[in-house]
Amino acid sequence: MNRLAILAVALVAVIGLFVWSQPSAQAAKGKGNQDWPAHLASDRDTTDWKAKDQGYWKAALSSQEFDVCRDAGTERPWSSAHNKTKEDGVFHCSSCGQALFSMDDKFESGTGWPSFTQPVSADAVKTHTDASLGMVRTEAVCGRCDAHLGHVFKDGPQPTGERWCINGICLLHRAD
Repeated sequence: MNRLAILAVALVAVIGLFVWSQPSAQAAKGKGNQDWPAHLASDRDTTDWKAKDQGYWKAALSSQEFDVCRDAGTERPWSSAHNKTKEDGVFHCSSCGQALFSMDDKFESGTGWPSFTQPVSADAVKTHTDASLGMVRTEAVCGRCDAHLGHVFKDGPQPTGERWCINGICLLHRAD
């Protein structure tokens, strides 16, 4: 082998070692964390999210996110990766970025949806009566953008006795 070939192989090996030794983007931001979606990349705390129309939401969200968050749909049970999320952090609204639930209040309900005993604050999540599907339930919506999140039931563990049964697609988990 001539000197140039040896140098080229050595250079490739050094570059390869450097690239291999760098943490991946996923590892650097922490397992379970997600980057903010494009529509939340900036101004999420100053935007008037309730003023956004259906056209905006259809363009900003995936079809499944739109169905659940904006049309009060429900994701299939056990379909959310957030059922298994155990890392510390805060769950935010996937529509507007509002902090909604703390990992400290998450519990395994066995229902197939992420469940929490309470929101992070009284104004983070709002509730109202939902009489759809021939039953009366308490619907949970984001306090900042009115995205449908799920429902609240009175069969949860103490200290609140509540089970905030939330569609995982409505949530972004971050290590805030």
